[in-house]
This record gives sequence, C-alpha cells and structure tokens, in this order.
Amino acid sequence: MTTAHRSSPWLMLAYATLLCTAGPLAYSATEVNVYSARKEALIKPLLDQFTQETGIAVNLVTAKGDALLTRLQREGRNSPADVLITTDAGRLYRAQEAGVLQPVFSEFLDAAIPAHLRSAEGYWYGLSVRARVFVYAKDRVKPAQLSSYQALAGPQWQHRVCIRSSSNIYNQSLVAGMLATQGADKTQAWLDDFVGSFARPPQGGDRDQVKAVAAGQCDVAVINSYYLGAMVDSTDDAEHGAAAKVALFWPNQDGRGTHINISGAGVTAAATHVSEATRLIEFLARDESQQWYAQINMEYPVRVDIAPSELLKSWGDFKADPLAMTELGKFNTAAVMAMDRAGWK
Repeated sequence: MTTAHRSSPWLMLAYATLLCTAGPLAYSATEVNVYSARKEALIKPLLDQFTQETGIAVNLVTAKGDALLTRLQREGRNSPADVLITTDAGRLYRAQEAGVLQPVFSEFLDAAIPAHLRSAEGYWYGLSVRARVFVYAKDRVKPAQLSSYQALAGPQWQHRVCIRSSSNIYNQSLVAGMLATQGADKTQAWLDDFVGSFARPPQGGDRDQVKAVAAGQCDVAVINSYYLGAMVDSTDDAEHGAAAKVALFWPNQDGRGTHINISGAGVTAAATHVSEATRLIEFLARDESQQWYAQINMEYPVRVDIAPSELLKSWGDFKADPLAMTELGKFNTAAVMAMDRAGWK
C-alpha cells in the first residue's frame, strides 16, 4: 500500500519522536530477519528504533502476504526468516496451519493483546486493528438509510454497491465472520442476494471503491477504514477530493458490531533468533509503537489503553465484533466456496 500524505511532516515528526525517546542502549552482535507484508515505509521506522534501543540489527524483506507464505513454505527449515509480519487474520491462520510459525511465550504479549486478537496457542499476535466499514455518497445517501452488512443485500440497494473481488482476503474474512456467527444457510442466502446489489463487476482496490462512489458509479462502498484515512490525508488531489465527497458509516452497531481484522506477527518455525524475534514483537506492541500505528498507519491500536489518532477519533466510537480472529482463518475456505456459489467474481 503506497500512500502520499498531505501532512507528511507528521511522518518525520513521529519518526523523530521515536528516535528521541529511545531508552538505554544495550548493544549486542545479534540480528533478527523479518519477512513483512507491510510496506517498508509503514514498518521500517519502528524497526530502526528497535535497533537503536537494543543493538539488534533487523534485516527486512517486504513482499505480498501470500508470496511470503509461499516463500516460507518453500524454504522450510532453511528459511532465514525469524519473524513474519502480515495483514489479515486469515493469512496468519494459514501460516499457522502451514506449519511455518512456532508458538512463543510472552507474559507481556498475553497481557497486552486482547485474547480474541491473538492465537490462543501463541503462534501469532495482532498488532493493529482495521475495520470493514461503509463509505457513502454524502449527496445521495442519508446515514439513516444504512444499518448492516446484511441490509446491503436488500432491494433498495440493488445495483448501488461497490466492493472488491471475492479473491480479496478482506472480503473473504468478512464472509468468514458471517459463517462463524450466523451459519452457512443464512450466509449463503445473503451472498446470493448481495451480488445483486453490485453496481459494477468487482474491481480495483479499496481506494478505487471510494473513487467510484465519488464519481457516481455507486452510492455505497465497503472498504477498510484506514484507506479512507489515507485518502483524507493524501497529497493526490484526486484521492483527497474523492474522500471529501463521502462519509463513513459503522455497520451492525445494533447487532454484533462492525467486522474487524488485524495485522499481526509471529515467530517462524525456522527461526534461529527466537529470543530476538519475540523481543521485536513485544516492541511492536508497546506504547510508542502502538501510537505510531494510530498516527501514521491510520489503523486502530490493538491495545485498548492506547488512543487512536485525531482523525479516527473524528469518526466516533464504534462497537466492534468480538469474534475471535482465529475463526476468520478457520472459515476462510468455506467463505471462498460460498462466494463462488453466489457468483461473486
């Protein structure tokens, strides 16, 4: 994900703050190797701070989440990676099931990370929270008309909704959450109706859905909230302008709550620097790192004691679905099959 920030000085200020607040240095000759599905700009400043504080060098490789999992499987016990950082609980669960992660034991992580946002066995831990929300055209839709994901399949929304393809892991996890909470029959019935709400064949990324709403191609889109935050803060006039024409709505506030997901990390099964890897994940869950996610990445801190950014605060509080993230992985295959049966391309 590449984002140009209108308030880019914030990025430099936050980075400088991290450097200035470093604790006592405890240099060693150790290192830790990280495979990250997060873009370098969204993770490297934190890794640099970790190195400054601990003396542990971080060797970073970035790539798409699925590509990194394939690479770990191919490398097997010879993989140089110590830590996997990736997006979506579905991918973290896949990595666990593929045997490329090992459990770690950390009293700090178990205490800091809510139980439903981490593996019960310690294979992976959530580090930031993202919500799957609605954005709607402010000039064509009133928020009182919106309510839930389920309601978007109703007749009033026929041919009015934009969303990404069924191959997108965020949509797969949304459907997986429905399967876990309302069962196969109700979820399939919803999917069969929901595809009739599509204003166009699913295409593009979440930013493209926002642009489509702004351009009048649809009236409502389903996206991850941080994409809207990035567009609000973008130096790209087209993105910034599109964001100004839409507003955010929190679905399912009268029910289970808005569907959420995580980015997270785990120690690889092949890790040769287990202690350093665990220490790095603990570092990413501490106060300063969580504040970085909140201010720079436009995501919600995984820790409930860390406040979100001012922009996120402006969207208001919301009730999040308390479903355990593990369930999103368990039901992923069933979700893909159900979406295919409904004709969600």
